[in-house]
Amino acid sequence: MFRGRKPAIQMKTAEQIELMRAAGLLVGRTLELLRDAVKPGISTLDLDTLAERHIRDNGGVPSFKGYYGFTGTICASINEEIVHGIPRPDKTLRDGDIISIDCGAIVEGWHGDAAITVPVGEITAERRRLLEVTEASLWHGLAAGTAGARLSDMSHAIEAHIRSQGPYGIVEGYGGHGIGTEMHMDPLIPNHGPAGHGPVLLPGMCFAVEPMVNLGGKDTAELDDGWTVVSVDGSVSAHFEHTFAVTEDGPRVLTALDEGREWLERLRVAENEGNVTS
Repeated sequence: MFRGRKPAIQMKTAEQIELMRAAGLLVGRTLELLRDAVKPGISTLDLDTLAERHIRDNGGVPSFKGYYGFTGTICASINEEIVHGIPRPDKTLRDGDIISIDCGAIVEGWHGDAAITVPVGEITAERRRLLEVTEASLWHGLAAGTAGARLSDMSHAIEAHIRSQGPYGIVEGYGGHGIGTEMHMDPLIPNHGPAGHGPVLLPGMCFAVEPMVNLGGKDTAELDDGWTVVSVDGSVSAHFEHTFAVTEDGPRVLTALDEGREWLERLRVAENEGNVTS
């Protein structure tokens, strides 16, 4: 990697952001459909089939299918699988599992990308807390994505929240990214690091932010399928993601059904009350 290279960040017009909102809403609604479908006994390929049908029936194209040869519409990663799990008919969910579902869709050439981690039946309190911490860290990162901030302010906000909650493993080497006419664009957004570095955020920039957090250590390995990333120590992992646009009025979360208003207001209130780790 060349030192000092500044990432080229694609700028969007207001009209283009509306198209990204359409793609983001389709992704968000697909994930809610899949959240409701998750239950013991369902296969990850069953979930994938639901996702593809919903995206295509609503005028979109799956972003992931065929991407560098990936065969699924979603990434379905169970327990110690962190990201990029391939949907398969023989991978069925069991009570107590957690599953990360990552989904992308294209509408009129513009992308949306988001992920949720869902409990399967009854899960342990430890696993439930992992989901809560990871999702909250995503929203801390999104809240830091304001016009005039630096790119690494989002990374720092994610890490700071996770570190404040316990000895979790923050996955390195995978993270958020620019998004727009392509699913993965410059710049990379790590889920750790100091604040105050990188490009200044400007209205019209769009990013996908996606913390991945392990219940154990941070070390990862890729399986022989060439896609699935797992925790080396076998600890379970959670993953949440949203696509957002930088605006003059704050982050606009394009893949959240309410554009992030509820979560961002919750964090604003908590910060005002001095409880910044909510």
